[in-house]
Amino acid sequence: MIEHQPEQQRFVLNKDGHECVLEYVVTGSDIDFTRTYVPFALRGQGLAEELVKAGLAWADQQQYHKQASCWYVQKFL
Repeated sequence: MIEHQPEQQRFVLNKDGHECVLEYVVTGSDIDFTRTYVPFALRGQGLAEELVKAGLAWADQQQYHKQASCWYVQKFL
């Protein structure tokens, strides 16, 4: 389950004792997705994609103008 932690400006997915994250920065009506991280042991399972889809859906609900300095998130914009 993905947890949104707005006070830390990130989305988190905990799996097998590891933390996967999507970080962002909000400036006015703009949101910049700055970083995704999935521990090596969990890579290749589509977890980063789940985080990105959740983050982009939330940004759409908030009507933010989306951008990504993270190369992985850029693939979805």
